[in-house]
Amino acid sequence: MEIDDLTPAEARVWRAFPRGELVDFRTADDEDPAEGADWGPERTVRASVLRTLLLDGPRENGEIPSLDLSGARITGSLRLQYAAVEVPVRLKNCHVEQVPRLYGCRLRELNLSESVLPGLVAHAVRVDGVLRMTRTRCHGTVRLAGAEIAGSLYLEGARFHAAPDTEGPVLQLNQAVLRADLWAPGLRTHGTTRLTGAGVAGQVNLRDAVLDAGGGTALDAQNLVVGTNVTAGCLRARGLLDLRGARVPGTLDLAHASLSRPGDVALRATSSVIGELWLFAGERIEGALRLRRARIDSLSLDPEMLPDEVYLNDLSYTALVPHHPAERRLPMLERDGDGYVPYAYEQLTAAYRRTGDDDAARRVQLAKQRRHRRTLPWYGRAWGCLQDVTVGYGFRPMRALAWLLTLLAIGSAAFGLEHPAALKPSEAPPFNPVFYTLDLLLPIISFGQETAFAPRAGYQWLAYLLTVTGWVLATTVVTGVTRTVSRQ
Repeated sequence: MEIDDLTPAEARVWRAFPRGELVDFRTADDEDPAEGADWGPERTVRASVLRTLLLDGPRENGEIPSLDLSGARITGSLRLQYAAVEVPVRLKNCHVEQVPRLYGCRLRELNLSESVLPGLVAHAVRVDGVLRMTRTRCHGTVRLAGAEIAGSLYLEGARFHAAPDTEGPVLQLNQAVLRADLWAPGLRTHGTTRLTGAGVAGQVNLRDAVLDAGGGTALDAQNLVVGTNVTAGCLRARGLLDLRGARVPGTLDLAHASLSRPGDVALRATSSVIGELWLFAGERIEGALRLRRARIDSLSLDPEMLPDEVYLNDLSYTALVPHHPAERRLPMLERDGDGYVPYAYEQLTAAYRRTGDDDAARRVQLAKQRRHRRTLPWYGRAWGCLQDVTVGYGFRPMRALAWLLTLLAIGSAAFGLEHPAALKPSEAPPFNPVFYTLDLLLPIISFGQETAFAPRAGYQWLAYLLTVTGWVLATTVVTGVTRTVSRQ
C-alpha cells in the first residue's frame, strides 16, 4: 500500500508506527466507544492499513515500532490468520466494526482494553506477553480456544454478551494455556464461559464476576488445572458451575457467592481435587450440589448455604470447618440425593474424631444407624428400634445401666412385698429380693436365688418378663459393644 492512498487519519497512524508513538483520536476522556459508529473520517482507520503496518510497516533505526491506537473507528476486517506479528498491538478505546480474525497468529502483545468489538476469533493464538481486554465490550463470541499466552490474560470489568441465536459459548478458553494468571474480577458474561481443559499456571480471579447463562452452563471448567487458587468470592452465577475433574491445589473460594439454577445442578465438582473449598457467608444455593468422588483437604462449609439436594457419595475431606455441633451437620447427609450413603457418615465421623469431639462422632454414628434402619424390612426395623431405645446402638451404653437399675428396682420392690415360696424350705438360703431380681435379669450370673424360690400367680409372670427382658437387654448390649469394638 502506498502512502498516497492513506487518509489523513491513517497517515497519522502510519507516521507514528515506526517510533511506537500513541495516536489518540479521543476528544474527551469519558467518551463511549459504543457510539463509535458515528465517528467521522477524521478518526476512521481501515483494518487493511493496520494489517499492512503490522506485517510490513516502516522501521526506523534505533526505534521500537508498535501499533498504539486509541479512540479510533476501525472499519473492515483485521485478518491476521497465521501471521507472525513482531510488534506490540494496542487498540484501546476503539470501535471495531468487524470481528478481528487472529486464528493461529503469533503476537508480541495484544491490548484491546476499553474497546467495543462485535467479537474476536483468535483460536490457537500465541501471545509472547500479555493479552489485555480490560473493560472490553463484545456483543459476540470471544474465541480463544487453544490460545497460548506467556503472560496473563486480563479480563477485569469486561462485558461479553452474545446474541440469543449465537451458537457456542460467549467466551471460549477451552484448552488454553496461560503461563501466569487469568485475571477477571468484575467480568460480566451472558452465555457460557468455557474453560474446559485449560491450564493456568497462576490463579484464576473471578471475584465479583457475574456469569449469566439462564438455565444453561454459566462456567464450564471441566478438567481445569490451576497452579494456585480460584478466587470467586462474591461471584453471581445464574446457571451451572461445572468443575468436574478440576485440579486446584490452593483455594476454591466461593465465599459470599450466589449460585442459582433452580430445578437442576447449580455446582458440580465431582472427581475434583481441591486444597480448600470455601462455601460460606453466601446466599443459599438454588439447585443441587454435587461433590461426588471429590478429594478436598479442607472443606469450609456453611450449613445455611446448602441446598435441599446434595450428592456426597465418596466425597472425602480431611477437615470440615468451622466446627459445628453434629445436629447442624447431619441434615446435609439426610438430603443426599443418592439416599442412604454410609461413606458420607463415616467421613463426618472421622472429621469430628480428628478434632477430638468424640461425642459428636458418636452422634453421627447413631444417626447413621437410624438412617440405615429406614432401609430395612419391618423385622429389621423392629430390632433396630429395640437397640436404639435400649442402648442407642451401643453409642449410649449408660442407657443399659439405666434400664437394669429400673428393672432391678421394680423387681426388688415387687418381690420384697411378696416373697416367692421356697422350693425346698429346709435347703433354701435366706430370700433376698435384690439378688433374686438380679438372678432373673442377668442370664449368665447366678446368685442361687432363682433356683431356690418359685413365685406364684402374677409374680410368676413378672419373673418371666424380667427374664425375657434381661436376655433381650443383654443381647442388645453385646451387639452394640461388638459394633463399637469392631469400629475401633
